[in-house]
Amino acid sequence: MLLSLLISLREGLEAALIIGIVLGTLEKTGHRDYSSSVWMGVLSAAGISLAIGIGLNLAGAGFSGKGENAFEGLSMVFAAVLLTWMVLWMGRQARSRQMDLEIGIRQAVSSASRRAVFSLAFLSVLREGAELVFFVFAAGLGIARISTGAGTVIGLLLAALGGWLIFSSTRKLNLRRFFQLTNLLLLLIAAGMVSRGMHEFIEAGWLAAGIPHLWNVGFLLSDQSFLGQLGGALFGYNSSPSLTEVVAYVGYLLLVWLLSRTALLPGTRRPAGVKSA
Repeated sequence: MLLSLLISLREGLEAALIIGIVLGTLEKTGHRDYSSSVWMGVLSAAGISLAIGIGLNLAGAGFSGKGENAFEGLSMVFAAVLLTWMVLWMGRQARSRQMDLEIGIRQAVSSASRRAVFSLAFLSVLREGAELVFFVFAAGLGIARISTGAGTVIGLLLAALGGWLIFSSTRKLNLRRFFQLTNLLLLLIAAGMVSRGMHEFIEAGWLAAGIPHLWNVGFLLSDQSFLGQLGGALFGYNSSPSLTEVVAYVGYLLLVWLLSRTALLPGTRRPAGVKSA
């Protein structure tokens, strides 16, 4: 539940910021009557994202045994890659996001095209929604669907509240630290997904474990304990991991560190136009 809540809060808040920027631009340009097209685009994007989520769950239900292990492993690894791309690569584009949105809205209203306004809102929110659905799906593998769903709903409600507070407040709110912290948590979550994915590949017979049990600290923190289950869900904790899982986990973090150190791939992602206090 906590994992899906965190992911949905992060993605939902970013979607809320996008919607706020679009509505704010319409307000500034005197085209508030176009707001209905924005909300139609948002609802349409949400509906398609939900359909994607249902499709992923139906696809996963069609596998069993080693096929299920392979499907879950591929889903986790792909989600980890997508998370990494979102945090690192998209960091470059985040700085110009508000400007791009405002330019797009101004061009749409100048041509008196409600369809263009709808499309801009739809495509912007759909990307966030599709990311959210896939992240939650991969993170929720092996976890009760009710718990995952509850965490997602709570996270989205908190994101909506946060977005409303940001744009209705007269103060300049500092979101930089929030996004820096969630970026770090998301990368640790991605590392756990890579490790869990390797475990599923080992179960499917695709990879060798190397050393099946590199260490065993179950006497200190059992996988079945509350903290053990929480650590497993969030960061891929395993009290008795294989060599392959450990190498994948450490290797992933090292790769991310190296990428974030390069000039072309900033390590933090900050929505443009949201000024710090």
